[in-house]
Amino acid sequence: MFSWLNQKPEVIHECYENVAEGLKSIYKNKMLPLEQHYLFEEFHSPPLNDPDFDSKPLILLVGQYSTGKTTFIKYLLERDFPGMRIGPEPTTDRFIAVMYGEKEGVIPGNALVVDPKKQFRPLSAFGNSFLNRFQCSLVKSPVLKGMSIIDTPGILAGEKQRIDRGYDFTGVLEWFAERVDRIILLFDAHKLDISDEFRRSIEALRGHDDKIRIVLNKADMIDHQQLMRVYGALMWSLGKVLQMPEVVRVYIGSFWDQPLRFDVNRRLFEDEAQDLFIDLQSLPKNSALRKLNDLIKRARLGKVHAYIIAELRKEMPNVFGRDSKKKDLIKNLQDIYMKIQREHNISAGDFPDMHKMKETLSRHDFAKFHSLKPKMLDVVDQMLSDDIAQLMSMISHEVNEINKVEVTGGAFENIHDNTSPFGYKRGEGVNAGMGEPDWIVNKEREAYDAIFDRLSPSGTKLSGATAKTELVKSKLPNSVLGKIWKLADVDQDGYLDRDEFALAMHLINVKVEGNDLPTELPTHLRPPLKK
Repeated sequence: MFSWLNQKPEVIHECYENVAEGLKSIYKNKMLPLEQHYLFEEFHSPPLNDPDFDSKPLILLVGQYSTGKTTFIKYLLERDFPGMRIGPEPTTDRFIAVMYGEKEGVIPGNALVVDPKKQFRPLSAFGNSFLNRFQCSLVKSPVLKGMSIIDTPGILAGEKQRIDRGYDFTGVLEWFAERVDRIILLFDAHKLDISDEFRRSIEALRGHDDKIRIVLNKADMIDHQQLMRVYGALMWSLGKVLQMPEVVRVYIGSFWDQPLRFDVNRRLFEDEAQDLFIDLQSLPKNSALRKLNDLIKRARLGKVHAYIIAELRKEMPNVFGRDSKKKDLIKNLQDIYMKIQREHNISAGDFPDMHKMKETLSRHDFAKFHSLKPKMLDVVDQMLSDDIAQLMSMISHEVNEINKVEVTGGAFENIHDNTSPFGYKRGEGVNAGMGEPDWIVNKEREAYDAIFDRLSPSGTKLSGATAKTELVKSKLPNSVLGKIWKLADVDQDGYLDRDEFALAMHLINVKVEGNDLPTELPTHLRPPLKK
C-alpha cells in the first residue's frame, strides 16, 4: 500500500539535435545558474555563449618574438594574410584572429567583440588598451574553413620585458587557453632562454596540458650535433617551467618556404611536419569531444567553487568582527581546501590556484556570499552523470559525418599528396618504383638471384625452411618476416620461386631501411609475370 510514495522520480532525457545544441542546453539550464549564484565569473571565467559551442576549432600560437609564429601561419595557409608583419624584431604587437571570410579584410577589436556570431564578446572586459591591439583578419583560404588561428604578440625578453603592455596579457592568454583546441608553443633553435614574461605566459596555460604542442622551429639553421644539444637544453628548460611528469612531445622542423641551410635532417623535418599536420587536421573531428571535456572540467571547478564560497559564508560572523575573520579565513584558506576535500571526497587537482583565489577573495565582501544549496549541486551532478553520457554517445555518430570534411588546402595538401613525386615518402620505401616502367626489384636482381641459386642449385622453388635460413639473417623479428613471406608468396602455394624470393629480399631491405611494410602488396611490386 502507498508503494508509490517510495518511487523515485523518472529521469527524462532530453533529445538534442547534435552535440553542440546539447552542450548549450545543459550549460544554460544546469551549469550557469550555479555559476551565477556563486559569482563564478568574478573568480574564474566569464559565462560561455552560443558561439563558444558553435565555433570552429581554434589554434593558439604562443612564443617569444621572432620565433616564427606569423611565418608558421603563412606556411600553413601558403599565402599572406591581412595585417601580417614579419621581421627579426617584435613585429606582431597585437592578437590577430585569422579566420575564414569570403571578403578579405581586417575587423578591429572594438567591432569584433560586439559581433554576436563571434566568440570574442567576453574579451571586452580587458578594456580598450587590449581591444586596440586585437583584430580579426578575414582570409579566403580553404584551410580556414576547418579551423581558425590566433596569432599572439611576441613575448618580450631582456629589457623589453619592463615595457607595460597596458592590459592583462596573461589574463588574455588564460581566456584563450580555456577555449582553444590546440596551444602551440614555438621556440627558436637559437633562442632557448625562457624570459620572465614567457614563464608567466606558460604558467597561465597550466591546466590545459592536453592541448599543448611544442614546436622547435628554425631547426635547419644548425647542424645535427648542435640540434641534439639544443633539443636536450629545451627539454631541460621545459621540465622546469611546465612541471609535467610526462615527457612533453616536441616537433622539430623549419616551418617556412625557403631552402634549408643544413639539410642533413631533411627526413626528420618531413616526418615531424607530417605528424604535426595530421594532429592539426584531426581537430575538427575531435572538437566536439574537446568542448565536452572542457565543460566537464568547468563543472568540476564550479562545484568546488560553490563549496568554497558556501564554507566562507558559513564561517563569517553575523555582526561583529567581520574584517578580522575575513583576514583569518583568507590566511588559512588551505585549511578550508583540506576540509572540503575531506568532507566531499574531492581530488586536490580540482581546486583552483590558492594564490589567485586569495587575491580575488580579498576584494569581496564575504557577507554577500550565498550559503550552500544542495539542489543546485545535485543538478550539476545529474548533468555530469546522465546528460554528459548521452552526449558522449552522440559524438561517435557525429564524427562519421565530420570525417567527410577534413582540413584541406595550404600545407595540408601535402599530407595525402599521392600525385606529385614530392609527396610525403613518395618514391621511398614500398612506394619506390611506382609509375616506373621497370620492376623496382630488378635493380638488385643479380645479387638476389645469386642467393637463390645457392639455396636451390636445381632452380626449383624454395620451401619455407630453406628460405628461412637466408631471411633470418636480416635479424628482423619473426612476426615481421612472417608478414614479408605472406606478401612475397604471391600465388600462395607455400613456396617462393625466383621472382617471389627477389621480392621477399626487396621487402626486407625496405623494412631494414626504416620504412613500413604495406598491408597488401601494391600493384607495382607484383612480379611482372603474375600481374
